[in-house]
Amino acid sequence: MFKLLRNRLALSTVVTTLIILVVSVLLATVVVYYATNVVSTRVQEESLSLTKQHIWVEMDGTCVAAIMITNIGGRDVVLGKIAVRGQAVDMPTQVWYAVAASGDDLTLDLTYAAGDTIDETYTFGGLAGAPAQPTGNSLVLPSGETVVVYLTNPGTISVNDIGVTLAITVFTSQAIYYKETNVEASL
Repeated sequence: MFKLLRNRLALSTVVTTLIILVVSVLLATVVVYYATNVVSTRVQEESLSLTKQHIWVEMDGTCVAAIMITNIGGRDVVLGKIAVRGQAVDMPTQVWYAVAASGDDLTLDLTYAAGDTIDETYTFGGLAGAPAQPTGNSLVLPSGETVVVYLTNPGTISVNDIGVTLAITVFTSQAIYYKETNVEASL
């Protein structure tokens, strides 16, 4: 009789097992949530903003494309490849860039006039006399910096493409950034 009374006052085996399982699952959830927050706050993401894209074609078939790239992410980015109409542009010979300085007016649109030559003497739109430079095999864009990129004779673009929408694609080690623009006649 004494044994019967004692069993009624104690917790059953099923209830005890459920309590242990619930406590262990809650503890594991808290640990996973904490670890996720610690890791995600320490990781800085790559993010580029592509603006002011243009593709100009002269009547003789010469083509120039331009785009402004701003690194709005928390880490430096290496631009490994730029493509127009799906065709990669040769970085050392066809890509020219100028880095924006603190006094530059980045609200101005990028410009190009027929007959202009993109070289070290060319002044990019909005940049106060920043010299154009060839890129080499890649272009490093530090966090928070803005660069204007001009591409000479990218892809197979001709006078017949005026008015057609084409894509400018920028490739980095972690992402692909895509922007479309209409082909314009250079004046």
